[in-house]
Amino acid sequence: MRPELEALLLNCRNLPSPPGVALRIIELAQDPDVVMATAADAIGLDAALSARMLRIANSPLYASRRRVENLSQALTVLGLNATLTLALGFSLAHCRSGNHPAAQERVWRRSVIAALASRVLGQHSGISKVEELMLAGLLQDIGVLALLEVLGDDYARLAERAVGNAELLAAERDWLGCDHAMVGGWLARQWNLPALLREAIIESEMPASDTPFNACVAVSGHIADIWLAGMDQARTEEAHRHAAMQAATRLGIDYPGFLALTEEMLVALPEIYALFDVPPAPPARIQALLDQARELLVVRNLREIQDAARARKEANEHEDRARRLAEEVRRDPLTGAYNRSQLEEVLEKEFDAATRHGWPLSIAFIDLDDFKQVNDRWGHLVGDEVLRNFAKALMRQVRSSDIVARYGGEEFLVVLPGIGEEAAAQVVRRILSEVADVAMADVDGQPLHITFSAGLATQGALEQFRHVDDLLRAADEALYGAKREGRNRVSVGAIGP
Repeated sequence: MRPELEALLLNCRNLPSPPGVALRIIELAQDPDVVMATAADAIGLDAALSARMLRIANSPLYASRRRVENLSQALTVLGLNATLTLALGFSLAHCRSGNHPAAQERVWRRSVIAALASRVLGQHSGISKVEELMLAGLLQDIGVLALLEVLGDDYARLAERAVGNAELLAAERDWLGCDHAMVGGWLARQWNLPALLREAIIESEMPASDTPFNACVAVSGHIADIWLAGMDQARTEEAHRHAAMQAATRLGIDYPGFLALTEEMLVALPEIYALFDVPPAPPARIQALLDQARELLVVRNLREIQDAARARKEANEHEDRARRLAEEVRRDPLTGAYNRSQLEEVLEKEFDAATRHGWPLSIAFIDLDDFKQVNDRWGHLVGDEVLRNFAKALMRQVRSSDIVARYGGEEFLVVLPGIGEEAAAQVVRRILSEVADVAMADVDGQPLHITFSAGLATQGALEQFRHVDDLLRAADEALYGAKREGRNRVSVGAIGP
């Protein structure tokens, strides 16, 4: 994204921003220790949000045997993860301004249709994170709303002239050097949304990894374009053909499966429209879409779609093999944690991002206590088993967005993006407590437990390191402080001169 556009975004007072409840939900969603009662208290502060959560718990998407009567029951039916994800989606639905209402209405309708499409695609593809998919689909066009605010009438006219999303993307890239998906990813980072959502937004228009999750979000936009084609039969048919092709090539969904998916959406859309305050489509339009979907089942491009699906399957197999080989290169062969060269690459990127944007970055140097005695007493095979099991336990205790690497020998480094000093210290102390209770090996029928010492350093508002090596040095010095103080503890480092 060009610096001048980023400056406009940073200085725009009317930029879409999450309401207070949404900010609290984002915070809770990234806390591994959050409980249902805390989520209920946060959601209960917003009466309208509570009503929506109650309604969705009683909707066909989450039909239960008995009617849900209150918020506590609704949260129990949905589950903690689904509750936080859906509540965040409903909260962010109100971050629109009143400028350019016609353009915003079109963007919001596409977003709501894409949210449902992402969910249904995920179910057909066997992806368990359907609520996260729904939220990613809802937010994939948030960059359009941001561009409407910072570029005003000029961008509104550009969007109005564009016939379909593909033309809009081409016009954006020609004018701005980027597209609304990149702007949406930037905005998601400003909101501190999880990396899973940020990546799905960025890759919704220009796939890089093409993971099943991101592919579902990208394909959902093409499906939404079917509904936005209006009553123009030629445009609708082309949008339908293109969406079916994308579903086949990127997700392996054949046309009969795509037809079943379309019918599911037609049934569920009225409820989704009501949940997100979108005016429903005319009944005649819905029937026309369904009839056309059935007619296209026998059109000449069916063979093309099936051939593309087979080609994509073969390409996916090659990509999977290449991905596995690339992953093996990045991993430590003994423990499965990232190796030191991969760590240095990732850590430098995270440090630069944290320094540039002003969000916190914490790292923890971890060293197993008295590990030499393990090797000396029971041998290196037992020592290797301890290292493997410790690395597994460590990776289980952190978020998917965190990085665990073997720094060397019995030393590990944990990178915690977006986590401040106090929260990071709590995370590492919790890991210290829980790991100590888990046997890392079995020796002659007896469990072998270990402890570790950790040094923590944070790049944040109060501490600004000039270089990533300074941050590493501070964490390393804190680690030696923990060892001097008696081991089996976490020490927080201070910024150096």
